[in-house]
Amino acid sequence: MRTVLQRVKSASVTVDGELISQIGKGLLVLAAISRDDTENDVESMAAKILKAKLFDDDKDPPANWKRGVAEVGGEILCVSQFTLLASVKKGNKPDFHQSANGLKAKTLYQSFFKRVQELYVPERVKDGVFAAMMDVALVNDGPVGIDYQCLDGEVTIQIDTNPPKMNDPTSLGPSGVGTPSSSTASTAVDADDLVNNMTRITKEFKIPAELLE
Repeated sequence: MRTVLQRVKSASVTVDGELISQIGKGLLVLAAISRDDTENDVESMAAKILKAKLFDDDKDPPANWKRGVAEVGGEILCVSQFTLLASVKKGNKPDFHQSANGLKAKTLYQSFFKRVQELYVPERVKDGVFAAMMDVALVNDGPVGIDYQCLDGEVTIQIDTNPPKMNDPTSLGPSGVGTPSSSTASTAVDADDLVNNMTRITKEFKIPAELLE
């Protein structure tokens, strides 16, 4: 599952000129269900969104990235957006092979939305219209201050429950211990684990006996 979170001062969804939902300060959450997602992904993503520290505290001067949306009493607007999973890896035209089919996508998206409501305050979590042509309007709530060298901007982050796999150049197995692997093997390696294990990577080289004579 993939989401894109935007910190906003306000956001709204309109369908065919009719206002469907609107929020004040909080998070706009664009959400896409992949073909491999399960209820576990929905649960994990819903919890992550509520825990994400994307807001400043109320000190003077304020400290950045200290509070979650619930801690600032913000609202959440969820919008289904399957195009987040688009790929142009094999050409210029986007394909959506990683997206779940209509029924699965709708079922899991609705489950995700309800779970976010359950983890927070239902009245403060709004929704768009699944599979509709929605007009989404927002006013970004960006970082302000010398640290960012800007007077305005935006806070936008992406969260994946299943980060893309990569070819493993270090031969690290799932446990983080060096293990033999073929040149075609691949495994998902967490970036922090990779850095932490870089100093203890070992690899065995077998030299034919005739070369040692």
